[in-house]
Amino acid sequence: MTVTDSNLPHGRASLTDDLRWRGLIQDSTGPDELRALLDDGVATFYVGFDPTAPSLHVGHLMQVATARRLQLAGHRPLLLVGGATGQIGDPKESAERTLNPPEVVAGWVQRIRDQLAPFVSYTGVNAAQLVNNLEWTGEMSVVEFLRDVGKHFPVNKMLAREVVRARLETGISFTEFSYQLLQANDFFELHRRHGCQLQYGGSDQWGNITAGVDYVRRRGAGPVQAFTTPLVTRSDGTKFGKTEGGAVWLDPEMTSPYAFYQFWVNADDRDVTRYLRYFSFRSREELEALEKETADRPAARGAQRALAEELTTLVHGAEETRQAVAASQALFGRGSLDDLAPETLRAALTEAGLVVLTGELSDVAGLLRDSGLVGGLKEARRVITEGGAYVNNTRVTDVDATVDRADLLHGRYLVLRRGKRSFAGVELRP
Repeated sequence: MTVTDSNLPHGRASLTDDLRWRGLIQDSTGPDELRALLDDGVATFYVGFDPTAPSLHVGHLMQVATARRLQLAGHRPLLLVGGATGQIGDPKESAERTLNPPEVVAGWVQRIRDQLAPFVSYTGVNAAQLVNNLEWTGEMSVVEFLRDVGKHFPVNKMLAREVVRARLETGISFTEFSYQLLQANDFFELHRRHGCQLQYGGSDQWGNITAGVDYVRRRGAGPVQAFTTPLVTRSDGTKFGKTEGGAVWLDPEMTSPYAFYQFWVNADDRDVTRYLRYFSFRSREELEALEKETADRPAARGAQRALAEELTTLVHGAEETRQAVAASQALFGRGSLDDLAPETLRAALTEAGLVVLTGELSDVAGLLRDSGLVGGLKEARRVITEGGAYVNNTRVTDVDATVDRADLLHGRYLVLRRGKRSFAGVELRP
């Protein structure tokens, strides 16, 4: 779904109050000034994304969704893709970043620009604009950078930044140490070129962001404001946005729409209400109703499904969401497997565990064993006898039953299920 001019409200309640109710403001410069800027005026704001990988991931959704939220309230987004800062990398606490070649970063810049497109509107009175900090940083000489930017940054303040202190014993290069100067200069340049009055980012960026606010002031510009959003965490202590297969990416080639949908469907009950407030564009009344439903009937997973459908539609579109929902239902016998596109079916089976076989298909008992749904042939025959075995959602009761190529979905897949909730896939290749 793309924002259009008709979505933009002509009058609004307090945006600041809504952001605080959702838990989206952790730290801010001048709370009263920020409220006046967001509630009473039309602000140009920016948020940055460094191309350190070929795709954004769900960890970036907080910033992307917040940009959409601010635009829907009437403000104007500048979405900065760091063609310059992406070649440097913000310091990590653990070790020096690997520097990617400029041509690789340039390719990632374009991919990320394309991924940001569905979230905001590029037309209308508050049209979003994509900007690249390589435009002003790439043309600056070393002498200009040190003279015009570097002289405004006390080294003692830079050393006080937590991530820098953590790296002092193990070592930090001047390259990463200078990242704060580059980001601060971005705020100044966007203020000078586009009248940008506000920057926001994740709470781990607070030091960089306040350095930018201070730098704009030192250059005699401003006033400007800033706030940070909280880092998204899981209640069980595991990292948000990670699964057993790795990061959950926005690129459908790196994380399928089905896997993306399942990531949200599988959200813990302890987390889903926070995620709804962070990421959903439903009203406060709708969200409170979903929160109550989760508390009253957690097994129904109504909040998880609502969030999964909304975000999958936003990132991948309505048709991919329909396919993901259909696959989720069909794999558990509540829909037709024949209606699933081969790409969706394969993605779903890959998530469940897909066994690739070559040659001829064996009997059902052997397939149950080979797929890992049972421990051996004896257990497979028992499951079949007890009526707990299914092939393509059809119950199998004959322990000697076989399958042939006519049973294959799209000419190559089988869906095996044991009981109501355990299933696996088989792909037959020549």
